[in-house]
Amino acid sequence: MKQRCDWCLKNDLYIHYHDTEWGVPEHDDRVLFEFLILEGVQAGLSWLTILRKRENYRHAYDGFDPELVARYDEAGMNDLLQNTGLIRNKLKISASVNNAKRFLEVQKEFGSFDHYMWSFIDFKPVVNYWETLKEVPATSPISDQISKDMKKRGFNFVGSTIIYSHMQATGMVNDHLVSCFRHAEICRLG
Repeated sequence: MKQRCDWCLKNDLYIHYHDTEWGVPEHDDRVLFEFLILEGVQAGLSWLTILRKRENYRHAYDGFDPELVARYDEAGMNDLLQNTGLIRNKLKISASVNNAKRFLEVQKEFGSFDHYMWSFIDFKPVVNYWETLKEVPATSPISDQISKDMKKRGFNFVGSTIIYSHMQATGMVNDHLVSCFRHAEICRLG
């Protein structure tokens, strides 16, 4: 039996996400955009709630194409608000469209969102060696720095906790517990 991080053991969907995605270094801008939107939507909710709605989001948000999302107008946002497969929060939906526009600006300035994000950690994943979930932080000095910079650029729902979750999800930081079989696997990917 493989040993995993304790947080994922409640549900098969969580286990699959943990075993296949969480912490894998990600460099595809579209995937980075997806996680940026989903992490913002997750604020105040469980990640499992978001995972259960993820396919609905992919469909409703045009496969997380930031160019398409950036063009959503009031009618498009109202359609999202009526979609029962999504978290129907007007502020979060509005933020997702705004963040798509800011995302495109970052791509234009840095060549890619990937380059922008990973530059904060010198393009190399931060590897932590936590033994218990209690040791895993909700934020870090780097997530504080990224959050501050993104807010300055006009992004919304990008507090340090959301950004740290984004960093964990996209492999910028390896926060698998050292006892978890994925910790060593992720280290080899970085």
